[in-house]
Amino acid sequence: MKTLKINDHLQVPVIAVGCMRINQLEKPEREGFIMEAVEQGANYFDHADIYGKGTCESLFGEAFQNSGLSRDHVFIQTKCGIRQGYYDLSKEHILHSVEQSLKNLKTDYIDVLLLHRPDALCEPEEVADAFDSLFSSGKVRTFGVSNYNPMQIELLKKHLRQPLVINQLQFGIAHAQMVSNGINVNTRYPSAIDRDGSVLDYCRLNDMTIQPWSPFQYGFIEGVFIGNDKFPELNHTLEKIAADYQVSTTTLAIAWILRHPAQMQPIAGTTNRHRLAEICRAAEINISREAWYEIYRAAGNNIP
Repeated sequence: MKTLKINDHLQVPVIAVGCMRINQLEKPEREGFIMEAVEQGANYFDHADIYGKGTCESLFGEAFQNSGLSRDHVFIQTKCGIRQGYYDLSKEHILHSVEQSLKNLKTDYIDVLLLHRPDALCEPEEVADAFDSLFSSGKVRTFGVSNYNPMQIELLKKHLRQPLVINQLQFGIAHAQMVSNGINVNTRYPSAIDRDGSVLDYCRLNDMTIQPWSPFQYGFIEGVFIGNDKFPELNHTLEKIAADYQVSTTTLAIAWILRHPAQMQPIAGTTNRHRLAEICRAAEINISREAWYEIYRAAGNNIP
């Protein structure tokens, strides 16, 4: 598995494993899935305190403990800030959430903590105090955000002592607005509208790794585009190019993301071992510029 350098302390696999659906697996399957991911080199596991109302962290913690794997051989990331019907990035909630995640995951530390979504009532000074406490105690080693735009990040950075090194954002072939608004700059096409403050370029300028979530979805988690009758041209193109590279369309869809020079780290949300292996294989594929743009156009994106 290829790796990427997030900071001086994190050299991580280019594929991360999302654990939002791990509660759908039976106990033996959970342990086997974790082992399979590690064997594939995808030893970076993404969680959130709300996944399965906390059960996903607990089930993972139990399965990992039973696996016999060393904690030092994996990276564990979790997120906090979403509560039932509202967001909460108060110092009190951040600290409470991390304590609960540590207990659920059966670990002494979290490699990366992300703020899950922007909280309109967030006071950056409180976030800074919470981060200071978590970092100095060794409970959290690295910090980042999820679904943040550049100015929201800048506001946090004004107060934080620790760098923000990750931004988790929805991105994929059928959800490529981050790319489209740059390609269509200075045109009157709808895709030229900058809806996120040029977050892609901002993250690259500020050495923040983008972690694409739901990379196989279209719209705002409206469904999977692979094999979907709504995307006949895209699927025809994916099948043709996948055959050229002798990979599956699943592998190709992730290879398309990895081809971007931003050096993103896609989150694979599958719990199927075969599908995970297909996703991990994307790390071995480097598709051509022509193929990348052909797939981009086939998804309905225009080239001015």
